[in-house]
Amino acid sequence: MKTATWSGYVSRGQAPQPLDGYDEQGRRRWDADEVRRFPRPGVGRSRSGAGPEAEALLAEMREAAERIEELRARQRELLATGKRQGLEVLAMSRALGISRQTATNWLDRE
Repeated sequence: MKTATWSGYVSRGQAPQPLDGYDEQGRRRWDADEVRRFPRPGVGRSRSGAGPEAEALLAEMREAAERIEELRARQRELLATGKRQGLEVLAMSRALGISRQTATNWLDRE
């Protein structure tokens, strides 16, 4: 782990507590084994750590993303139905809450 990365964890309060005392140059010290076991927050993790609350929030975000995909699929179905019935793209895009360009692109992919 780079020093700058570790310094970031320390400044955000994510690192374990340092050992008592300082080294000969007046710097704080950490137990090497504790640093090796430190669960580094990674991509998609909250800055406050990767605890149970963060994992629950990430699960809720994934669930919301799945629902959005379902709704987008329904929008596409409705758009295709509207096209078959001769509705104008502008009216359909406004009703669906999407841009005219998005509606046109979706229709072109069918």
